[in-house]
Amino acid sequence: MSQMFTKSRSSAQPAALLHGRPPVAIEISPEGVLAAARPAASSRRGASEPDQGYTYAFVPLVSGALVPGVEESNVRAPEAVIAAIRSALDELSPRARSVTVILPDTLIRVFVLDFDSLPAKSSEATPVVRFRLRKMVPFDVEHAGVSYQVLSQTESEWRVLAAVIPGPILGEYESAVRAAGYEPGAVLSSSLGALESFDSMEAIMAANLSAHAITTSIATGRELLLYRTLDLPDDSAHRAAEIQRSIAVAAAYFEDKLGSRPRTLYYAGVQDSSEFAASIGDPDLSVVEWVARPIEGAMTALPQTCYAAVHGALAGAS
Repeated sequence: MSQMFTKSRSSAQPAALLHGRPPVAIEISPEGVLAAARPAASSRRGASEPDQGYTYAFVPLVSGALVPGVEESNVRAPEAVIAAIRSALDELSPRARSVTVILPDTLIRVFVLDFDSLPAKSSEATPVVRFRLRKMVPFDVEHAGVSYQVLSQTESEWRVLAAVIPGPILGEYESAVRAAGYEPGAVLSSSLGALESFDSMEAIMAANLSAHAITTSIATGRELLLYRTLDLPDDSAHRAAEIQRSIAVAAAYFEDKLGSRPRTLYYAGVQDSSEFAASIGDPDLSVVEWVARPIEGAMTALPQTCYAAVHGALAGAS
């Protein structure tokens, strides 16, 4: 769906959108660092089928080492986070030092914006996109990382996918990757990365559940119809109710926009898919794994988590 922040040497600078990402990706979450690598000969597969050519490694983090948020420092235990990044990537022995970095959805705000027109040059278009984002996020946009991708355009309308992350937060993660001996070649949110797993023009509805938030999305081909991240409460009963409500809202939006109820929900996350299916309480909605837990290629023990993000990031690798 989007390359997003690429080769951003400074978090305050907009990133160029390139055609390929590094063949190595890491997802950094409070639970740990998941790394995956794609051999040059690896081929892309279907949305719910893991590519057996990929190799994976996971290094856990102690509770509190990483606390995602847009208002305060995220990396609370820098040495532990750096060591986890280095250890996970070293397990894969990548040939290059450049990696795609995947961050929690709560850090990167994503919008679909409409413009009457947009300059062709990224250096001229990015300030226009940045200006539109000023009143849409609760942090300083002038010094934020901002990136965009044109989804569609006509003579009178441009639809643009825009992503923005606080500059200091982006800088924290980039610094941790560099301190581990690697270079952040691209940065994606978890769900934007996961959407790259789909190679179909058919409309899909998906949910990505982390320990702290749920992101629901609806996409058809290159068009992103819905992308909504909701912070979840700690209380288990309220959390379950919010998850159920989030899926119901997405399903209603799907029906309103596309004229039919969704039959399938692609799911990835920290909860088992069968438990998640039971929790949403919709017998007419079939929950399937967005990308199943890898059967082969694991260098370390792998947890119950989202594999769709690293899989999708590697699907767009050069």
